[in-house]
Parts: sequence; structure tokens; C-alpha cells
Amino acid sequence: MTATASLSKAETAYRWIRERVADQTYQPGHKLVLAQIALELDTSVVPVREAIRRLEADGLVTFERNVGARVAMVDQGSYTQSMETVAILEAAAVAQAQGHLGVDDLDAAEQINDRMRALLDDFEPAEFTRLNHEFHEMLYRRCPNERLCTLVELEWDRLNHLRDSTFSFVPERALESVEEHSRIVALIRARASAQEVERAVREHRSATLRSFQNSQTTTAPSTDLIADSRKDKS
Repeated sequence: MTATASLSKAETAYRWIRERVADQTYQPGHKLVLAQIALELDTSVVPVREAIRRLEADGLVTFERNVGARVAMVDQGSYTQSMETVAILEAAAVAQAQGHLGVDDLDAAEQINDRMRALLDDFEPAEFTRLNHEFHEMLYRRCPNERLCTLVELEWDRLNHLRDSTFSFVPERALESVEEHSRIVALIRARASAQEVERAVREHRSATLRSFQNSQTTTAPSTDLIADSRKDKS
């Protein structure tokens, strides 16, 4: 594999590794061997090392002396922080994107939401979560602030790394989420103010976090929920 003309070798390496962390090809704790990655990308170790530094800054990779680079382990605090962060960033991105969203974009978002609704009777958390990501991406991707879009995508990657599906823990939240999606699209169609749209998206994301946090109060403190969820999906 070679870097494309439009991307530097370091950027190519960064995206290549980040994708594998996000889709869990590289599981938490996986050791990142720079020489092996460089071989797969047909490049030198230098751009791979630069990519690893960026991923470390993103919180997706940790580096220890005499150990090397590893995919970061997951923890409850990181999940909460990422959910809080994406609530703020994505709400701002959708607010900026609303003036650039056409009828086709909104129709596509509603079609995705309809597919999510169809999953409620025979609930499939993983597929519901995948479609949920598609729905949200459909709304924020038209944001003219490219840096903001990149930050939103980074936090989504972190969430994918931290948990396969929040809805597997709070399936009752799924119906509420679908209804809130419909309201958000309706606000955009009605040309509501940017502040109103931003507030609706932020509250939608925050409500999912609150539901998850509330669900944890009924579980034993010693239960490693994240580890258990990954075992269930293996």
C-alpha cells in the first residue's frame, strides 16, 4: 500500500492505524510494531512514528518505555468524557451544517431512521448502533468547518473503540433515540434557529449518556462492564 498523492505518508499511516483501532482490528492492548506497519504501508518507520505520536495525543494509543506503543485500554471515565465531548462538538457541527443540508440529505436521514425503527421489534444493538452513526454523519457532514468535522469524527472513533454498542446496555433508550432523531430532522426542515437545532442535538446526545449512567447504578461496582460487553460480542 502506498500513500496517495493528496496525503503525506504520515497522514496515510495515521488514518490507516486509526481505522483499525476504530473497527477493532487492533484491540485494546494490541502492540503496534512500527516496522511491521511500515512494511504493510510500504514506507519507512519515520512517518509511522509520527502517526503514532498523533494517535497518542488523540488518546487512542499509549506509549511506555521498554514496552512500546499499544492501543489504549478502555475505561469508564474515557467513555463519559467522549460522550460529553461529542455532544458539544456534534451539536455545533449540525447547527453549522443545517443551512447546507438539502431535501435529499434530510430524506436520506429519515430513511436511515426508519431502518432503525424497524429494528426495534427484534432489537439488534450492533446494527442499530451502525445505523445511528450513519444518521448522525448524514447531518453533520455538511458542516463547512472541516476542522470541526474532523474533531467530531475523531470522537466517534474513540467511542467505537470504547464500546461496541451503548444500546446493548440501555435497549429502552433506542425508541427514545429514534423519536428524537425525527424531531431533529423536523426542526431542520422547519428552518429552526441554529441555537434551537444545536440545543436539540446536544440534549439528544446527552440523554443517551444519562441513560447509560443511570443503568450502571443498578449493577455491582466491581463489575467490569466494558470487558463483559466485549466478551459477549466475541
